[in-house]
Amino acid sequence: MHRIFSANSLFFSLALLLSALVPASVAWGHGGASVDTDQCRIFVGPHLVHFTAYQPQLTGTTEYCNDVPDLGPTILVFDYEGKALRNMTVELEITKEPEGSRVFYMPPAVHPTGTFNTSINFTEPSKYLAHVTLLNEGERVDAHVAFKVGAAKGAISTNTIIVVVVLLVTALYIFYLSNAQFKALVDRLFAKKSASE
Repeated sequence: MHRIFSANSLFFSLALLLSALVPASVAWGHGGASVDTDQCRIFVGPHLVHFTAYQPQLTGTTEYCNDVPDLGPTILVFDYEGKALRNMTVELEITKEPEGSRVFYMPPAVHPTGTFNTSINFTEPSKYLAHVTLLNEGERVDAHVAFKVGAAKGAISTNTIIVVVVLLVTALYIFYLSNAQFKALVDRLFAKKSASE
């Protein structure tokens, strides 16, 4: 009975640990930051703007900030945190780094809804800067957020690895419960480990 409990508790503990990591992987996709240290937030003077990138044709509603995984059409969204910016003029420029060449420009405009977005087709993997400039009473306040596009080309995402591991552990546990020979083998292995301790 003790051996069965050990194998059951091991599988259960692994499944519980991995399932706890899945919600954390959402934060990793968003820079792994808490709200207070969110690297997707840009201070434009005293005002905060939140930056988010989406690639709906590739990853649906997954949000990105510092690392956009693939090339292609990307929607960049800028949300004002607070209402003060809604009455001010804001300008946006995206530059390819390190050369600083402009890949997108949005002329100064007021965004009374507190949000604006644009779609850019990124064709080259590189580092980029989003420059958000506040134009208020003749004063220019520039801020920027750095991000990479296409850096993860060919790499497996953390989310994918976690999901695969959770599915494998779950499948092994179900197989353990449903196959007497496999269950006996695992129980024997745990019995040997317990005897050696």
